[in-house]
Amino acid sequence: MKAQSRLGIWAFLVAALVLAADQTAKAWIVRVAGASGSGPPIPGPLRLTLVDNTGISYGLLQGGDLTRWALAAFALAVSAALAVWAWRAEKLVTAIGLGLILGGALGNVADRVLHGAVVDFIDARAIGFPWIFNPADSAITVGIILLLAEGLFAPKRTAT
Repeated sequence: MKAQSRLGIWAFLVAALVLAADQTAKAWIVRVAGASGSGPPIPGPLRLTLVDNTGISYGLLQGGDLTRWALAAFALAVSAALAVWAWRAEKLVTAIGLGLILGGALGNVADRVLHGAVVDFIDARAIGFPWIFNPADSAITVGIILLLAEGLFAPKRTAT
């Protein structure tokens, strides 16, 4: 097996772990928060506030069934492109970053397909963060940061 392929396997393992953790956390908060919309109190600045997000980031593109399926299809297409990129990854940090993004994207797609909306519940408004988000969103953000850092700080290859 080529080194590239082994790195792709790491990306898919990370994606599977993110997807499983995300869906487990979301199932828990839906069960615990239920109709009240809020989970048990936790110490610190975070709160658990259940929100169904039918749009995309920052509440944009809120809509009905057409929006739901269009966003799910778009996310699946992006996920397929990310999977190809991950399979061809030449660096572990790239594979892990892509795995985080892929797992997060698939977690949010699963919500759209199964629930009609993305389940958001991590509420950090007490510290000035204006949005409620979920573990998938966090994984996507960390994955993007890893890819940006790798692109900005990795040694440049010279043409041979």
